[in-house]
Amino acid sequence: MAQPGDRVKISAKRGAEEGILMPSPDKNTLLLKLDNGYNVGFNKKEVSKITAISKAAPKKKTASKISKNPHLPTIAILHTGGTIASKVDYRTGGVASEFSPQELLSLFPELQHIANIESELISQMWSDDLRFAHFSLIAKAIEHQVKKGVKGIIIGIGTDNLAVASAALSFMVEKSPVPIVFVGAQRSSDRGSSDAGMNLICATEFVTKTDFGGVAICMHESASDTNCVILPATKTYKLHSSRRDAFKAVNDHPLARIDYKSREIKYVRNGYPQRAKELSIKSKMEEKVGLLKIHVNMFPEQFSFFKGYKGLIIEGTGLGHTPGQAPNKESLIHKKIYPALKKLTASGCVVVMTTQCIFGGVNMNVYDKGRDLLELGVIPGKDMLANTALVKLSWLLGNFSQEQAKKLLGENLRGEINERLTFEEDFIR
Repeated sequence: MAQPGDRVKISAKRGAEEGILMPSPDKNTLLLKLDNGYNVGFNKKEVSKITAISKAAPKKKTASKISKNPHLPTIAILHTGGTIASKVDYRTGGVASEFSPQELLSLFPELQHIANIESELISQMWSDDLRFAHFSLIAKAIEHQVKKGVKGIIIGIGTDNLAVASAALSFMVEKSPVPIVFVGAQRSSDRGSSDAGMNLICATEFVTKTDFGGVAICMHESASDTNCVILPATKTYKLHSSRRDAFKAVNDHPLARIDYKSREIKYVRNGYPQRAKELSIKSKMEEKVGLLKIHVNMFPEQFSFFKGYKGLIIEGTGLGHTPGQAPNKESLIHKKIYPALKKLTASGCVVVMTTQCIFGGVNMNVYDKGRDLLELGVIPGKDMLANTALVKLSWLLGNFSQEQAKKLLGENLRGEINERLTFEEDFIR
């Protein structure tokens, strides 16, 4: 009888498919991983025949030691989870995390020709479960690796909150003698369409061969396996749930481009942080900072909920608005929203306005609604992305007084604010 991990051919009413038999969460469904990396399910009632082709190969043991090449730089790869260094274990159906240097090189052998690899596991988790405290853990791991003398740091992380994490670390790491690059994968490393290897290899090329000294992101530039781009840590957004080129710079441009075939690195624009002589880190973050997205049919209690918080980012509509006026009887409840906001700012909570539009920024002086909110004490967040504003405010309140934090909110510290937005014919780059 075929077992998960075995190579089989399944014949059914709709045709036949060959691949690796996977464990199925549904007892009535057979799950098959095809050679192109995708999974297909078969209703057991419609399956006429299962032909075993080969048994699952036993798990190979990796070498216990890897000799270092004295002619290559040493970099550290820090792991927090995600698919970047994981593959499906067909014997169990789970994801096997490959974190040691030996296992990494077995997954991505090209790395050994670029750099010596140090590997450190910070946590094995979905990026959805990240908290501010995890950013502090990553900062401490960076400090540890820099003291060891590594020449660059790559941080593997789940893609869902990769951009948020990179923004947080860009504020924490004020100066760095080494490049720090976040890398993720939209598809697991055992899939034919995986982006894990290319993203990691291009990131390794970048951190070992440039004078970059800040925090950035390395991901696919397009759906094809041609180039990766180095994206700004505070101005990047995940715009697609599954495409390999999901990450794009918003109100900004990529920093550099790496040609995967030639390994040529070209800076796209000037004005990037260069390596500093010493590492400077401020890793404290204020826990009680929240994010509220404005939507139709809101209630004043949604604003009052944040009473007791030290900070709140509002992801407002358009140029930076919330409900608050009552033009008809159906919206009378909105009359209670402005008073709820006033109580919030009067309590000492720092309230910052961003826009839920992906591109552009807030301008709260255009409409009367925006001016109303300014009078209530809401601070314009300019063109900061909402999640970038969230981690920036948390970091500011964790390391500075409230008055200093308010002042620094409007200043461009890590490229998170454009003082002037220029017109772009095609703003989706």
